[in-house]
Amino acid sequence: MRHLLYEFLKPLALASYVALAAVWMGVVGWFGLPGEGYEVAAIVLLGSFSIAWLWALASNHERPGWHSAASLILLAVSALGLISLGRSGVSPILLILLATMLAARFPDARVIIPLLLVNLVFAGLMHWRWQAEWSWVMVSVAAYGAFQAFAALLLHYARQAESMAEDLRAVNAHLLATRYLLDEAARDQERLRLSRELHDIAGHKLTALKMNLRQLRRQPDLEQVPALEQASQLADELLGDIRGVVRQLRAGDGLDLARGLEQLARPFPRPRLELDIEPGLRLERADQAEAILRLVQEALTNAARHGQARRLWVSLREHETGLELKLEDDGAATLPIKPGNGLTGMRERIESLGGNVRLEPSKRGGLLISASLPGEIVA
Repeated sequence: MRHLLYEFLKPLALASYVALAAVWMGVVGWFGLPGEGYEVAAIVLLGSFSIAWLWALASNHERPGWHSAASLILLAVSALGLISLGRSGVSPILLILLATMLAARFPDARVIIPLLLVNLVFAGLMHWRWQAEWSWVMVSVAAYGAFQAFAALLLHYARQAESMAEDLRAVNAHLLATRYLLDEAARDQERLRLSRELHDIAGHKLTALKMNLRQLRRQPDLEQVPALEQASQLADELLGDIRGVVRQLRAGDGLDLARGLEQLARPFPRPRLELDIEPGLRLERADQAEAILRLVQEALTNAARHGQARRLWVSLREHETGLELKLEDDGAATLPIKPGNGLTGMRERIESLGGNVRLEPSKRGGLLISASLPGEIVA
């Protein structure tokens, strides 16, 4: 239901309602209220167009199929049928609305052919039905055709701008995820550098200090000096502490995915990311962290672009053999689910790491992506 409201309340859809209202008022004023003959036919045809228009808007998010074809045919037949009833100045406005819907369904040069056919029928109705001169027919068709082209181009460029904005958000999210991984890699390199310096410099000098203290304690006059005994003991403890710090630095504390996922969702106004990550869960392997980030990024892009989702729930849990990731949105999944190039690439990435990905409809109406990975986890 929510995706229908989303389609019905788009700015261009609201503008179409104003145009439809103008046609209704014009048709009722031209033919009169429903009675007999043309009046009833006009109301029926205009009502059919209005219903077909809402039907076309409702199926606007779906892949082209019989729904979209049937709604377009009904729109064309209703509009041309109403035009054939009488010489009304408002009836051809329906052809402008039809042009916008055709442009929505055929976002390339293919829209020209159905528009030419519709306008040829329109020209024939004006000449043979309205008894208009060909000169007037050419002027009228050119004028209404210009409005149709303007409306179709307006929709085309609006969709193109929306698509470019979505692509830009996806690229921005990709860059943020990459920056997070680079920051983590730089942190790991710095940690390893510090561990080597502690081991090679401080450890070496402390070992030399211990040997010198041992030599001093072997001298008869210094053998029983308490301060020398305490210094030797402190050197042993300090060397043990440094070795412990070196081991901890080399082991690392893993990758914190929560911070990376929060950065990933920042460019998207919707859907909102709802994170449910097991407390203290950190990943050892950078390639698995990258695979999870890329999968969440693809789910965000799909939910925003195709599903009109408001929320995306991300659940990451540890299980017996590794990690379990679930991504669920509340959008409108198109059935049957056919993964595109992005999700197919993510599936291949996960499978290359020994995991698997499943796609299924969500109970919330959107898409549920379940992935498992044999992860190495830092507790």
